[in-house]
Amino acid sequence: MTDNTILSQMKIAVVDDHDLIREGLNAVLVNNGATCVEKYSTAMELVSDIDAGKAFDFYIIDLELPDIDGFVLIEMIRTRNPVAHIIVSTVHDEIWTLRKLLARDVNAIIYKSRDGNEIITAINEILNGNNYYCDAVLDALKVAGDSSLHPSTRELEVLYHIAQGKTSREIAATMFVTDNTVEAHRKSLFQKLGAINVADLIVKAINKGYLKKSGLKR
Repeated sequence: MTDNTILSQMKIAVVDDHDLIREGLNAVLVNNGATCVEKYSTAMELVSDIDAGKAFDFYIIDLELPDIDGFVLIEMIRTRNPVAHIIVSTVHDEIWTLRKLLARDVNAIIYKSRDGNEIITAINEILNGNNYYCDAVLDALKVAGDSSLHPSTRELEVLYHIAQGKTSREIAATMFVTDNTVEAHRKSLFQKLGAINVADLIVKAINKGYLKKSGLKR
């Protein structure tokens, strides 16, 4: 079976508020055999269609959307389809952005400056059971001393609340979970970041790009 034949069987959603990018991705997909590509300029258009019963094999999304933050959209897609294949097409190369994407288990990260056909490479890799990160992403992660032990999305949420000075009980109330659940997340964070106390945890989280210093409680 050829790659074109495989792509013709895939239902693909493209979400980007820039017309040229959206149409460019659509052209690349169609030129490589895709026959079912839905284009969206906002996140809620996609979410509404999913809630109405539409399902997609691949979601190609931007992080900067006019209505909903791309990270929130990723979580909304995952809530509705835990095994969704998500490809992020972005201009953002900050290490904290890459860390947050890895923590959300996206299947591919490709910079918009790359050749559009790299989307096809990413799709083929994902279909073969692999994740795909463009060379520039891999280089950035290597320079930053990337580790496979990334905090999960929920752990990052707990981390944010810890950085805001909240107690475990306050965090539990905010997240609508038990105190024990929060403590389990805290323990995992300390292990993954190799921290010995809260101050050390926050410093290491900032250095690794999981927290932005500007967002800390003063």
